[in-house]
Amino acid sequence: MLVLVAPGQGAQTPGFLTPWLELPGAADRLAAWSEAIGLDLVHYGTKADADEIRDTAVAQPLLVAAGLLSAAALGTSAADAAGAPGAVAGHSVGEITAAAFAGVLDDTAALRLVRTRGLAMAEAAAVTETGMSALLGGDPEVTVPHLEKLGLTPANVNGAGQIVAAGTLEQLAALEADKPEGVRRVVALKVAGAFHTHHMAPAVAKLEAAAKSLTVAAPQVRYVSNKDGQVVTEGAEVIARLVGQVANPVRWDLCMETFKALGATALIEVCPGGTLTGLAKRALPGVATVALKTPDDLDAARTLVAEHTAA
Repeated sequence: MLVLVAPGQGAQTPGFLTPWLELPGAADRLAAWSEAIGLDLVHYGTKADADEIRDTAVAQPLLVAAGLLSAAALGTSAADAAGAPGAVAGHSVGEITAAAFAGVLDDTAALRLVRTRGLAMAEAAAVTETGMSALLGGDPEVTVPHLEKLGLTPANVNGAGQIVAAGTLEQLAALEADKPEGVRRVVALKVAGAFHTHHMAPAVAKLEAAAKSLTVAAPQVRYVSNKDGQVVTEGAEVIARLVGQVANPVRWDLCMETFKALGATALIEVCPGGTLTGLAKRALPGVATVALKTPDDLDAARTLVAEHTAA
């Protein structure tokens, strides 16, 4: 069984969309999405520097657009029974990409929703100087209480020995000076706020308002939610979870447990891939993986599609 996954914020790098725009129809599709959401995705995906694409209001729509563009190039679709993945999921903002993969939202609606999300979260992040840091190694039973003692939130429990802490810059500095026992490294992430914490609460209300105008369908393939790793079968519930997860932790570890329980044999991570395939290699041994970084990765991904969706 094939799982199709979409990465979250921090995966973007300057110029990462440049080779994708050489594919037939890609530039036109990205230009149309840019017009629909009032953001020049072509510029930000090809010419902008690291600081420009670190901006939450830019990074989030850029990541969803990249995921949709690369999935279209791959050719796997929930509407195509022969090539449909057995399940889809996304990490943080990647859940909006996954909702489009599953047919819950059309591509333009997904991009309009993520544009609202990015602007709302950027506004919430501007209230207090906050950030996120990844902790590599350690035991969650030791790490989580240590973070809470420092006033930090375990915002992403990613599995494979990785937890991401979120909070104020002062709290993150205290973490650097006082790492939990067993943690090898603390790495600051390329994000501009403490996402998936109470600091994002103001963004939830804006997303709730935006969600009321959405046209929503039931998922056409299994949609695995990073709230708790559960398969969600109702479109309205998918949207409710997309709204709430902005201010609540991501449980990617539970998503990977669900992939295993569902019988996953292969996992493809859409552009800009790498982060989630890295976690899968450690947490899901024996599952074949491909990360879509450039169009050069499409042939290997298509081989996985052919081999793992035939049933």
